[in-house]
Amino acid sequence: MSEFWPRAVLWDLDGTLVETEPAWMAAEYALAEKYGGEWTDSDALSLVGHDLRDSSLYIRERMGLDLEPDAIIEELLDGVVASLSSHVPWRAGALDLLGELEGADIPCGLVTMSYRRFVSPILEALPMGHFDAVVTGDSVTEGKPHPEPYLTALAALGREPEEVLVIEDSETGTRSAEAAGCPVLVVPSAVAVADGPRRLVLPGLEGLDVARLRGLPRSAGKPNITVR
Repeated sequence: MSEFWPRAVLWDLDGTLVETEPAWMAAEYALAEKYGGEWTDSDALSLVGHDLRDSSLYIRERMGLDLEPDAIIEELLDGVVASLSSHVPWRAGALDLLGELEGADIPCGLVTMSYRRFVSPILEALPMGHFDAVVTGDSVTEGKPHPEPYLTALAALGREPEEVLVIEDSETGTRSAEAAGCPVLVVPSAVAVADGPRRLVLPGLEGLDVARLRGLPRSAGKPNITVR
């Protein structure tokens, strides 16, 4: 088949639906300052898309913290939730595309490594509908890049991997979706994403609508395709 027809769309959250990476980085720097640890932009960018538990272990070692991983996660979440309490920084074009998908009766799911207490205020701020499935980092055993998060969402929606388009911004998230068998539309944000055989690439979400999604070529078994 020459055309891609998504029977569902699965969205990543941080950096894809919402521009939250600056908030996470600010929370990490605040943690380092509070406890006298070292932290750099390179450290922060290396964690983009990763499971919070893995990130907390890295932070504990890098900053030399005498804190349990769960305590680190909670402090980070406190900072990020506070920063989003008055304003949700939606990524340009994201809400328009969500509205288009809802209007076309294409189910959507959210697959994020953020925890539910961080995700809930964002879901409440959505101006339209809701996600048909929500998978958070504290609802799975294995986080991205393991396929479990996307496999969980596929099961919840009752869809096969090849029927579903995943929208991701990070290498870690893209690898998770690919491992689950899904083609991926990559819209890089804070970090670059490598080429891959099941990856379509767009510079952003602005101007992207259902008609264009339906016209995207199937990427499986083909070289990486950059769509302009």
